[in-house]
Amino acid sequence: MARGKITSVRGVRDILPEEARRWWEVERTARDVFARYGYGEIRVPLFERTDLFARSIGEETEIVNKEMYTFDDKGGESITLRPEATASICRAYVQHALYNRPGVVKLFCIGPMFRYERPQAGRLRQFHQIDAEAFGSEDPAVDAEVIAMLMDFLGALGLEGLSLEINNLGDPQCRPAYAEALRAYLRREAGGLGPEARERIERNPLRFLDSKEPAHQEVISRAPTIDGFWNAACRDHLAAVCGHLERAGVRYARNPRLVRGLDYYRLTVFEVTSGRLGAQNAVCGGGRYDGLVEDLGGPATPGIGFAIGMERLLQLMGGEAAPEAPLDAFIVALGEKAEAEAFGLAAELRRMGVRTERSFGGGSLKGQMRRADRSGARFVLVLGEEEMAKGVVGLRDMRESRQEDVARGGIAASLAKRLKDSL
Repeated sequence: MARGKITSVRGVRDILPEEARRWWEVERTARDVFARYGYGEIRVPLFERTDLFARSIGEETEIVNKEMYTFDDKGGESITLRPEATASICRAYVQHALYNRPGVVKLFCIGPMFRYERPQAGRLRQFHQIDAEAFGSEDPAVDAEVIAMLMDFLGALGLEGLSLEINNLGDPQCRPAYAEALRAYLRREAGGLGPEARERIERNPLRFLDSKEPAHQEVISRAPTIDGFWNAACRDHLAAVCGHLERAGVRYARNPRLVRGLDYYRLTVFEVTSGRLGAQNAVCGGGRYDGLVEDLGGPATPGIGFAIGMERLLQLMGGEAAPEAPLDAFIVALGEKAEAEAFGLAAELRRMGVRTERSFGGGSLKGQMRRADRSGARFVLVLGEEEMAKGVVGLRDMRESRQEDVARGGIAASLAKRLKDSL
């Protein structure tokens, strides 16, 4: 009895070769741009101890309470698939004592994250992020450099019509007073907000400002803003960041209502949005988290970074991937001896950098030539009994529609030269 087919789990998807080329192009661009700024790639595990995310993201956040994929392993330890990368990178920074390295430590990570939420366009339960983090300096110039690198990356992808907003969330000295003023205001407005919103107001009123619910926007628009509570240090820090951005030619707008949804942010926060994405218009965001490394057992270490959702980014880019690089050569082999020889010839050509394919399973000359034509290869190499007896290979130029015999020992060099000359 035939079994039914097994499909992927809801909220995850396969990335097929045609689409994967687009992903590869984005990742290649990220690595190129980040390298110019001195960033090195770090690859952290897909799962961590649950306590890492509870301590870093915040035990009362929706991510920790509702969205994490958490389970006990066979040893009884609580394990969580990573919902974001910053906590894992900070954990690795502490575990491997990267704080002993000189200067600012700059790291980036590319890979899948996991959150149990309602799947929608550009947002899945297994999604992918590009993260960049810089550790070791309180200098506002580091904040501005991180933001400039982000905008350079988005520009290198050809994205236009983006808006950069920046704010300062205050520090441990000035933010508590703002949080209390905001909570008091929101309590007065809480009657029509619903129980979940009222609970969020009590736990962390700043996170309510991050709500994208249409019904909340009027209340948020009338809420007090943090710029009225900044101390001199916070005001000066933001002014310095903005000054550096202006010197770098980065356009931005200050938004005193901008917050980030995770507990570890302080001082500089920023977000890039696009009008092409509808209500969920955020392309990426980030900010400074100067206390996070210390909270995870490391020395007091300033840090700042950002995260970009790959699915959202590709949705914004639209269009088609660049076409796959065409084959240079296709080998047609007739007969067992020729097929064996074709295997060695293909290996030789590939080692020389020639993109090569061959026909498998035999077939007539006509049938194999049809496959060669469909492959788009510039040259077709023909190996049959006659060519084997003469010690040659038939070399057909598909563009010029002409064929000649080339000595078997010189075919690789001859083909490489013709490909170079045709560039």
